[in-house]
Amino acid sequence: MLPVDPKRFLEDLHRLRRFGASGVGKGVARPGFSDEDLAARDWLADRMSEAGLTPQFDPAGSLFGLAEGRSLLMGSHSDSQPEGGWLDGALGVVAALEVARASREAGGPPVSVVSFSDEEGRFGVTTGSSVWGGNQTLEGADALRDAQGLSFAEARARFGDRRGGFVDPSRFSGYVEMHIEQGPVLDTSGEKIGVVDAIVGIRDMHVSFTGQQNHAGTTPMHLRRDAFQALASFNAALNERFANEVTPQTVWTIGHVALHPNAASIVPGRARFSMQWRDGDADRLARMETIIRDTAAEIAEAHGMGLEFGPMLGLDPVTMDAGLRAALETAAEAEAPGNWRVMPSGALHDATNVARLMPVSMLFVPSIGGISHDFAEDTDEADLVAGLNTLARAVAALG
Repeated sequence: MLPVDPKRFLEDLHRLRRFGASGVGKGVARPGFSDEDLAARDWLADRMSEAGLTPQFDPAGSLFGLAEGRSLLMGSHSDSQPEGGWLDGALGVVAALEVARASREAGGPPVSVVSFSDEEGRFGVTTGSSVWGGNQTLEGADALRDAQGLSFAEARARFGDRRGGFVDPSRFSGYVEMHIEQGPVLDTSGEKIGVVDAIVGIRDMHVSFTGQQNHAGTTPMHLRRDAFQALASFNAALNERFANEVTPQTVWTIGHVALHPNAASIVPGRARFSMQWRDGDADRLARMETIIRDTAAEIAEAHGMGLEFGPMLGLDPVTMDAGLRAALETAAEAEAPGNWRVMPSGALHDATNVARLMPVSMLFVPSIGGISHDFAEDTDEADLVAGLNTLARAVAALG
């Protein structure tokens, strides 16, 4: 096992938490390309330099800390949800930094580190790793806009002269990502480590119903073309139509709704909403898309609505590399004998994009109460260290 320093690792995690600290518990508000995100990345670049790595920002804003020669790549992301926790993404980056530092100090195998940009989807779906992995072009990403209308091109311009070229993926032998589970399985079972066998696929798009904005007091109910009523009908119908298609592991979410003009005394003339669905079977994801589009069209016709679909974003399910996974399983058994499990990831991760370029694997540690994407997100520090030690054991064996 590499001689990692748990104290140094935890201190770095807490230092990173200060960038965008919410003031509520350990919560963090550090959306991609915000001032807090840029400051955190500059701090990480300095820590990479101190660890003997060469920092390099790519054109999409992802930060690499490069070891000399061919190396194992490790990391995650350091941006957060608008109301996020201190560990989502940040854990994987700081753990990778500590393993890279310990390996260099001990003369072990070279390890490079990455913090991918905009994993949390302010502009798209895992935007930084998606561009690097070839799931979308930089030009295509540049056209994406956040909820306030800012384009990805405008956001990444904030990096100024920090940006260099794209890092050649052939310099890496594989990718390992450590992450909090973001679910209740490990916390409920009391197990310390989860070794991921597969990551679910995801589809994400925006849908708009356009009716007629009108006076809320004088417009009779039977004459209204109320866009919110169309959305409500769509949601109810969709749940019924999915019943015979989905499994208990399938999930779908309408997570963001924008009504226009969003006023108490006006019948909404437009409803724009996000539609996201996830499953481990790519064919089921496609069948769900057909149901979504057909249901929206029927609801639009019934309610007298105009209908628009935004661009489809998404990633297919990914199976973890057998060799890297075996190293993590052996390390997990050494660190937590009989107290770990193999499990799927219901959350999306940068590893999905990186799998297009090289072998990938993932490691989970418990999330207290199964809570994530919330200021209350947390993990016992002993479990954080157990995850770090498991990584260190696996890297030493791989080296």
